[in-house]
Amino acid sequence: MSAEAELPLPAVADYAESALRSRRRALGFVLITIFIDTMGIGIIIPVMPKLLLELVGGSLGSVAIYSGWLMFLFAALQFLTAPVLGNLSDCFGRRPVLLVSLAAYGLDLLIMGWAPTIGWLFVGRGLSGIFSATYVVASAYITDVTAPENRGRSFGWMGAAFGLGFVIGPAIGGILGDNAHRLPFFVAAGLAAANVVYGYFVLPESLDPANRRAFSLRRAHAVGALRRLFRYPVVGGLLVALLLFNIAHDANPATWTFATMDKFRWTAFDVGLSMTFMGLCVALSQGVALGPALRVLGERRAIIVGFTLAALSFLGFAFASQGWMMYVWMVPYAVGSIAGPATTAILSKQVPANVQGELQGALAALRSITSCFAPLLMTGLFSFFTNPQSPLHFPGVSFLAASILTFGTLVAVLGALSRVRSAA
Repeated sequence: MSAEAELPLPAVADYAESALRSRRRALGFVLITIFIDTMGIGIIIPVMPKLLLELVGGSLGSVAIYSGWLMFLFAALQFLTAPVLGNLSDCFGRRPVLLVSLAAYGLDLLIMGWAPTIGWLFVGRGLSGIFSATYVVASAYITDVTAPENRGRSFGWMGAAFGLGFVIGPAIGGILGDNAHRLPFFVAAGLAAANVVYGYFVLPESLDPANRRAFSLRRAHAVGALRRLFRYPVVGGLLVALLLFNIAHDANPATWTFATMDKFRWTAFDVGLSMTFMGLCVALSQGVALGPALRVLGERRAIIVGFTLAALSFLGFAFASQGWMMYVWMVPYAVGSIAGPATTAILSKQVPANVQGELQGALAALRSITSCFAPLLMTGLFSFFTNPQSPLHFPGVSFLAASILTFGTLVAVLGALSRVRSAA
């Protein structure tokens, strides 16, 4: 007999209402966590070049190499450790892993803000990469506290929180770091610390002990996790689709600034304005439009429509001849972002409750794989087709490659969804 069955009806109602409040509070904390985590990254973006110039000297072109290696280190370590942390959350629960990850993120920011040499920046980024389970465990947490039919909308809220963080973060970093380029690191670290304290006192554990499983080092690595997930009929095809789209997506962070400056002679302010507009569009798409879209289209059609819009938008970015055209194509691109949460929601329904952490860890590892080499691919294409010796001057080439990859994503998605017996 359940605990609710032993209670009188008014007590059952109070119990259910209390449980609902607890779930809402937990979901709110997760969204705040994603927002603060992303905002912290956004805060330090405008001042990172100044810090690198202080530590190693030289020009912006020369210090950009260090920035690239910092990104590579973070992604490589995340690839190795995200499945470990995801499996640990399946064993010990989401709460402790999430709080430790947040604390490590705050420590990373403190180290980077204090760093007297370039080596300390790598120490900080390495620490953050090792414990970069915030998004992994937050996604698993959402699957624990959200009914399957509502997961697409909840993952959309995560995307909205992510987008808002990138809207607000760079603006704060630019203001704070105008005269004191180390200050934003300490502000971001303070926000992370406040989130840890808040989570310690407010965040309940979401994973029922009955759904936990013993930690296995054999399962806690990316290759093994991905191989096991490929055993599920639908999961393998969707993971291939996400791999292709992750590569395509990286055309934006890797080459957006370079392509728009070369093609339209945009200034840093113009680029920042476009990033703010893009972030707002994505936040509105996932925070406002996603729920109605999923109700009207369903998860399967939302995925197909989303990836189709993304592929067409990349094509528009590639061949835009005026700067204002980029803004026009940002709108369908942002609407197309509904595909991500819908895909994650379908994936979460294909595996048992005690494998959700492993699934999210594998997804993070997949993102890390692409984050290691996709920016090199996209910047390499841009460099070749803007070189004076190139037979064709085509600064939008990375967006064309992204469009082709996204159409490939659509083919993989259609193949995977054909194996789903019931409509999502």
